[in-house]
Amino acid sequence: MRRLAAALTAALALGVGLTACGESDPVAGTTTGETREIVHAMGTTKVPADPKRVVVLDTDKIDTALSLGVTPVGAAVASQAKSWPTYFGEEKLAGIKEVGVLTEPDLEAINALKPDLILGSKFRQEKFYNELAAIAPTVFTEKVGVTWKENFLLDGKALGKEQQAKDLLTAYETRAKEFGAKLGDAANRKVSIVRFMPTEIRVYGPDSFSGIVIGDTGLGRPERQLLTGKEDRRMDRVSPERIGEVDGDVIFVTAYGEQAAAEQAKVTGGTLWKALPAVKAGKAHVVSDEIWMTGIGVGAANKILDDLEKYLAA
Repeated sequence: MRRLAAALTAALALGVGLTACGESDPVAGTTTGETREIVHAMGTTKVPADPKRVVVLDTDKIDTALSLGVTPVGAAVASQAKSWPTYFGEEKLAGIKEVGVLTEPDLEAINALKPDLILGSKFRQEKFYNELAAIAPTVFTEKVGVTWKENFLLDGKALGKEQQAKDLLTAYETRAKEFGAKLGDAANRKVSIVRFMPTEIRVYGPDSFSGIVIGDTGLGRPERQLLTGKEDRRMDRVSPERIGEVDGDVIFVTAYGEQAAAEQAKVTGGTLWKALPAVKAGKAHVVSDEIWMTGIGVGAANKILDDLEKYLAA
């Protein structure tokens, strides 16, 4: 990873100091014209009133930007992902430059794009914040997943699209609630969410992104996936030998990357998986990992609702 030491040295020589969290951030000559102050996880930052060259460093940020009609000039990718969210269509992704992975942004590539706004996450990129803020005004959200709605609104505000973000979130929540109401017995339908990782199997709880979407519809969850009493109610792990714990009235299954997909094929081809009542009933469905897991935005949330309508509404 390239740290732009020379650029930072030059910035310091010009009197651009790096400030502590809670103070206004420095700007490396990129905030010309009208600005707005944004309070975020790392302090307060002056951002352009209408940013034109945006770099995003997490998967929720690219969902947010594209949902709000902003095409980033650069975006980081998840380590196992091959591209950015394909559910927006290739035409919307054309021209975006890769700037490293979520936990290791390529600072030289970001600087070369001459951004006027950088959106990132304290959870993933905190150690890079000062270097990023020396390149362009940088806004960080605090957490990932559990606060996805708050993140969406904050990023929307930073992009100068605050009201549009509020309207999109309200429309999604209304759609989710109406879908659950149409089912009639939503709370009695237990939805299981299973994700295969390269080295483990996870079940997702009520505080995960997809778990929150399920909760917004009023659908129920298997007792095992409520994660009652756990400090972290986003997800838990199960072993292949205990795959029986993932059962529900319906199971949605994803895999993160090619290695995980191979593990998924191995486990779901086994007798323990095939013995699950939901599997026997034909109610286990493979869905997109980039939608259910890494999208973490209003665009992906609506795509999850599409899947629920497809598999549950009939």
